[in-house]
Amino acid sequence: MMTKPSAETASLDPKGLFREAYRIEGLDASQCRSIFLDWALSAPLDFDTDAALSTLLAQYGPQFPDHPMTQVLRDGLSGDARPKRRGGWRSRARAPLTDLGSGPNSGQNGES
Repeated sequence: MMTKPSAETASLDPKGLFREAYRIEGLDASQCRSIFLDWALSAPLDFDTDAALSTLLAQYGPQFPDHPMTQVLRDGLSGDARPKRRGGWRSRARAPLTDLGSGPNSGQNGES
C-alpha cells in the first residue's frame, strides 16, 4: 500500500500526476514519460526541478523501485530527459557567404 504523500511532495505535484501514475497498474515507460512531460510543462519557470525530482524520487522510489516512473524520475534527475538539439536548419551545411557588393547584380536599383 502506498503511503500518503507528504505536504512537500503534494506541493511539488499539485495535479497528483505522480501519485496517480504509481497507482495505475500496467503503465509503461512511454506513458510515464508523457506524464512527466505534462508535469514539467506545467511547472513555473523559476521552479527548481532537480530539487523537486529528488524529493519525488525519495518519496516514491523506495516503495516502487521497479516502476517505470521511478526510472523516468531518475532519468530526469540525471539529465537524460533534457532535450538535445538533433537537427534543424542550423545543423545543415550551408554555402559560405560571399561579398554581396561584387556580384553581377551589384549596382542595380540605383545603388552603387
